[in-house]
Amino acid sequence: MTLLTTVFAAIVCTLIWYKKEEARQLKIGTLCLMYWGASLMWFIDAVFAYAEEGADSFVPAPLDMLNDLYLGLSVVALGLIIWLVILLIRDPKGVVKAALFKK
Repeated sequence: MTLLTTVFAAIVCTLIWYKKEEARQLKIGTLCLMYWGASLMWFIDAVFAYAEEGADSFVPAPLDMLNDLYLGLSVVALGLIIWLVILLIRDPKGVVKAALFKK
């Protein structure tokens, strides 16, 4: 479930980055890279789980699936928080700078 959550977030983020020029100015490419990196990490984790446990790793209990969903959503939220911090620090549109030096 973590893999599905992060792949879905990565695809949505990539589509937004590809379609909108303003998204590129807002450094959404960084967010895309974080989500694709998380997706790659969960994919490698699934491959190793399959190598150790076999097909049983693809039949989790409902409670395990719910915990994995919460973990995947937490990873997506953490990625958004990191992206917002990067966005506020780099301030590509100068909004934060204008608000701080407003007289």
